[in-house]
Amino acid sequence: MSANNDTQSSSLNSVKWIITIALLVVAIGGNHYFTEQVSVLYRAIGVVILIGLAGFTAAATTKGRQFLSFAKESRTEVRKVVWPSRQEATQTTLIVVVATVIVALILWGLDGILVRVVGFLTGLEI
Repeated sequence: MSANNDTQSSSLNSVKWIITIALLVVAIGGNHYFTEQVSVLYRAIGVVILIGLAGFTAAATTKGRQFLSFAKESRTEVRKVVWPSRQEATQTTLIVVVATVIVALILWGLDGILVRVVGFLTGLEI
């Protein structure tokens, strides 16, 4: 009995995905086809409605429910994050900028030294 339900669920999910893809294709094709006949506002409203319907149809599938569950859990986890204050973010940014400038100057100096050493050894002036 469980295998029969799985088969029906799988075929129903396939139909829902086909409907979802068809709605997206109609949204894109209709927007392109009615470029000259219909104003941008009405085409945009139509595309938004069709994408919304496609989203609701996709959310009704097994994968869609799993995705929504994952999104809710992710949102919960993001709320648990302790974000740095403005002062901490500014100080960290300044430290990174200063460290980057120091490393850039060191590499520039090493490059200049290596160019002179290679020029001296090969006898070529650059």
